[in-house]
Amino acid sequence: MLFIGLTGSIATGKSTVSSILSAPPYSLPIIDSDITARKVVEPGTSGYNAIIKHFGPTTPDLLVPVSESMPEDGVDGKGRPLNRPALGRQVFGDSEEKKANRVVLNGIVHPAVRKETYKAILRNYIKGHWAVVLDVPLLFESGWDKLSGVVMVVAVKDPEVQMKRLMERDPHLSAEDAQNRVLSQTDVRLKAKRCEARGKGKGVVLWNDGSREELKANIDACLADIRKSSPPWWNWLCLLFPPLGVAAGGWVYWQNIRINRKWHRLELEEKAKL
Repeated sequence: MLFIGLTGSIATGKSTVSSILSAPPYSLPIIDSDITARKVVEPGTSGYNAIIKHFGPTTPDLLVPVSESMPEDGVDGKGRPLNRPALGRQVFGDSEEKKANRVVLNGIVHPAVRKETYKAILRNYIKGHWAVVLDVPLLFESGWDKLSGVVMVVAVKDPEVQMKRLMERDPHLSAEDAQNRVLSQTDVRLKAKRCEARGKGKGVVLWNDGSREELKANIDACLADIRKSSPPWWNWLCLLFPPLGVAAGGWVYWQNIRINRKWHRLELEEKAKL
């Protein structure tokens, strides 16, 4: 089964690409790390309790307010859901405190997300899917690119397009909050450059400054190329003979380690020129 790693940055159109890939004619299973991340911090989970313990003392509005529809102990008695905008203000930004808080939050959420993702991969493998899309905003940062046979980065060339889309999508954000959220992530143009450095057939950049129709045409072309390099017979062979699938996965993992080493060398060379 082919792992297609899908990433981008906030408000670049990654969710749009994900929705297109999940719909006919592709109908690819999507493992969305954002959805999984919400699941692992629902009231009553160990992730939820860890967040309350760390952020509760410094964030009075960490939980959604009590209301007629939201009692003190939550709808099901496990606690009120997290107030995500309030939590976001504690972790998004360039200050040292917010960076430290972001590390703590990632340390709580990422291991739980990884565990749930492995479970989802196994379920889709057993069902015989030829490919699965790993929709992960922090694909490179979290190391999921090492498992991906193909990496797709959804990017925009104009930073103003990204800011405009973010504020249209989340009108409750101030300009400062929106800017902080963009700055808290790796610049999407750098992600695009890293993706292209993987080489033909291993890295695809979907530039999304234009219309949905233009984006759809780019996706169609990319999927056609991917299907050529990963034909159905090969996927069925890996499914019917698990040792072959494991060996193929190991080969992809080793290739990606080499790709990452090459990228890091290029980064050091660029920094040395400054």
